[in-house]
Amino acid sequence: MAKASILVIEDEKDIQEIISFNLEREGYTVMIADNAEKGLDIMRKVHPDLVLLDMMLPGIDGFEALRKIKADRTLSQCAVFMVTARSEDADIVAGFELGADDYVTKPFSPKVLIARIRSRLREVSSITEEAKVLTSHGIALDPVRHEVCVEGESLSLSVTEFALLEHFMENPGHVFSRQRLIDAVRGQNYQVTDRAVDVQILGLRKKLGSRGDYIETVRGIGYRWKEERRA
Repeated sequence: MAKASILVIEDEKDIQEIISFNLEREGYTVMIADNAEKGLDIMRKVHPDLVLLDMMLPGIDGFEALRKIKADRTLSQCAVFMVTARSEDADIVAGFELGADDYVTKPFSPKVLIARIRSRLREVSSITEEAKVLTSHGIALDPVRHEVCVEGESLSLSVTEFALLEHFMENPGHVFSRQRLIDAVRGQNYQVTDRAVDVQILGLRKKLGSRGDYIETVRGIGYRWKEERRA
């Protein structure tokens, strides 16, 4: 079976070569763009499975490129990993608020990067045709089509937001700590701050509109999805 396609938007030649060499060795199809404009053009034509996006790019920077990706309904479902030397909490939080699915700081280990990519793509490929559509509070989530609709209107969610909502809807009434949520949607031992989880939850609530209130905060513990009352 052919492996996934990955677009690398990176202007540093040495980083391009390191990433592409290691990804191609794993069997992935790799595309390269040295600026955001070229990268967005490739995305619209090819629709890669995952994008590695540098934040410090000439012209349109990575943050603005990420905004454009998440604002485009034809591109917004693509997983985006930020790859940058900027490791301050404010930059990481800003990236997650814009819809990034992961944040990899330079210098990085190619083995760790590939492990994270493999984990993310495995989540998508593990969904089978037998998976049923989840419904709750007027929300329908189709894990096969990777679609979420509220009263028939489609929502554009990031990969992480989709995984969180799916986990909540599969377990109504269950209280999850932030770490348990991350373990469920990203795998165990994935390091992330509580603030980053809160940012993802906040973004999901905003996109759900009034139905975002069904993600309840349990003070001192975490979050839960409100159970529907049955007549």
